[in-house]
Amino acid sequence: MIILVLLVTILQKSTRVLYNRPMRFSTIFFDLDDTLYPSSTGLWAAIKERMNIYMRDMLQIPADEVPALREQYYKMYGTTLRGLQARHTVDVDDFLAFVHDVPLQDILTPNPLQREIIASLPQRKLVFTNADLHHAQRILAVLQLDDLFETIIDVNAVSPYCKPNPEAFAIAQELANEPDPRKCVMIDDLPRTTRAALEVGMASILYGTEEPTEDASGVFIDWNHLPILVADE
Repeated sequence: MIILVLLVTILQKSTRVLYNRPMRFSTIFFDLDDTLYPSSTGLWAAIKERMNIYMRDMLQIPADEVPALREQYYKMYGTTLRGLQARHTVDVDDFLAFVHDVPLQDILTPNPLQREIIASLPQRKLVFTNADLHHAQRILAVLQLDDLFETIIDVNAVSPYCKPNPEAFAIAQELANEPDPRKCVMIDDLPRTTRAALEVGMASILYGTEEPTEDASGVFIDWNHLPILVADE
């Protein structure tokens, strides 16, 4: 009986230690496009086509130059929009409204498992996107995830920067009220973003592949694996 009591006491103490210790990660930043929904939906391809149309019709850029220029700006400035702002006269709100004017309900489908997994995570959860707030809100509503995130940090919130600029990560941390990057995780579908997160001291998880990479702390396709990747060590 004495031995049993001792074992129960030890178990209770160890359980208290387990549940009372600080979490390794306090804050998880989720990318939006091609992360909270798979790239196979074709939504991002539809948005890029609308970028092409806008650049051709509104900015009078020759049609045969548009695709290459769009990608060039994306690589140089982080987003095509930032490149257009630097090299052309463009109405930001008009551009964002036009390129995001796609029928989301016809393209996206809610994933109940994804919702269950994200809701189960004990950390603070924020969306950190290079899109604008209105687009992010529409996406989250269609995916039925809009009640799971504390806030949305959009491209306007970190202006004139964007991911993967280190300044954008610094602003995101400030807005999240988390000064220690070691307590943050960035989940994104782009290796350049997960690599940038590592470079500023965050952990990062690359969505959409199961191939290990030096560009991220971890990788996943199956949402069931995410809790393991962000769990305490």
